[in-house]
Amino acid sequence: MTWIAEGRAPRLTAKLDMNKIAKGLGAERRGKVTVRGGYFGAMQLLGDIEARFRVPSGGGRPTDPGWTERRLLPLAPKTLKKLEEMSVKAREHGMNVEPMQLAALLIEKTAEQLSEEEAEDLVRPKRRASR
Repeated sequence: MTWIAEGRAPRLTAKLDMNKIAKGLGAERRGKVTVRGGYFGAMQLLGDIEARFRVPSGGGRPTDPGWTERRLLPLAPKTLKKLEEMSVKAREHGMNVEPMQLAALLIEKTAEQLSEEEAEDLVRPKRRASR
């Protein structure tokens, strides 16, 4: 176990075998618990960044090796500002992540969690009340 800057929180350097932990506790794994917001959501996001981001073999900024597609993503200025603020907070916890890397990670996590019906609701036109 190593410590994040200024001794704020421990950071695990080895992967945990959740199946082995569950078996040792006499438990059964039934699925993944998702956290959406607040302190625990932020800590889970930092954990995801730490677990997924790797420095490319040729050097450079750490990234997820599975990200092979490059696309432009239009954003509102307030959304970019929020992402910038979140990446500053991540850096305070020892994670070097850029705002658009954070956006990509959040898009992936949200896409995984949305059901097909919820996704359809997002793009379905809203009905206006008749006058």
